[in-house]
Amino acid sequence: MSDYKEPEIVLNFMKDAPATEEDALYEKSEMDLLRAALKRTDKERFLVMTRLMKMNIMFRKAKITYTPYTLDK
Repeated sequence: MSDYKEPEIVLNFMKDAPATEEDALYEKSEMDLLRAALKRTDKERFLVMTRLMKMNIMFRKAKITYTPYTLDK
């Protein structure tokens, strides 16, 4: 049991190796975000989801008005 190694998460979104250094950086950042998301607890996920739901309600209720700018005062 002491010889057990935790498997590394391997997710390949691209079949081929990254074409440029910039692509490699994007792929690495995506993997970092995925790893961070997998480490979040249920409470953290719940809090993020409720915050997003509140923002959604706020934006749905928002009313955008436009008043043209005039120099007459």
